Amino acid sequence: MANRRGWGLGKQVLNCDRISGLEICFAELGFIKRSLYMIRTTALAVLMTVGFSVNAAEEMKIKPDLAKAKKTAETVCIACHGADGNSPTSANPILAGQGSEYLFKQLMNFKSVDGKPALRNNAIMGGMTAALSTEDMQGLALYFSQQKQKPSTATDEKLVAAGQSLWRKGDFERGIPACAGCHGPAGAGVPAQFPSLAGQYADYTEAQLKNFRSEERANDPEKMMRSIAEKLSDKHIKALAEYTAGLR
Repeated sequence: MANRRGWGLGKQVLNCDRISGLEICFAELGFIKRSLYMIRTTALAVLMTVGFSVNAAEEMKIKPDLAKAKKTAETVCIACHGADGNSPTSANPILAGQGSEYLFKQLMNFKSVDGKPALRNNAIMGGMTAALSTEDMQGLALYFSQQKQKPSTATDEKLVAAGQSLWRKGDFERGIPACAGCHGPAGAGVPAQFPSLAGQYADYTEAQLKNFRSEERANDPEKMMRSIAEKLSDKHIKALAEYTAGLR
């Protein structure tokens, strides 16, 4: 999205965006603007997935020490996430079965490097990652990704129905793209970039969406999640969180 230009067509002004070499021109009409926003969001998601997959693959070339990672999980991570990544409390995420590249990215983002603020601000996780090397984080990411998830469940049918509609279709009038476009129809996510949300605690998912909306969490590339979350109401967020908890 490097270049943007406008030109007239009668009384109508067209704007043109260039997305990865493809120029798309659109009228300044609400309906078409919302359409383009959703197209741009999807295109950006694809481009970021490809780019991050390559970077993650490069980072993960070193063979992780799974025995060391298991010991760390059983002595350090266990209190909040469980020894196998199945957190005992809904305030902390279930890590078991999550994509290793995504977990590695989050661990790296929690860690402050060379005195610079961490990309993902969390006092507890910042402290936990401070003593971890890159190899340690690679090992933990792979270890938790290989564990079997004990999924959460959905309990509110009305919220599930509302969440399902947003997940599958989005909300065109509000410019909200379908969540399934990035996270998959069943919430499995896309390795390296977009996390699996299926079976995740509703409380945790709700908290993260609100954090993206308030920009308390800001480690999403190109502000993708922040730009979507700002359009979500509390009801939208609660419905999506409940729906994803029941996905399998």
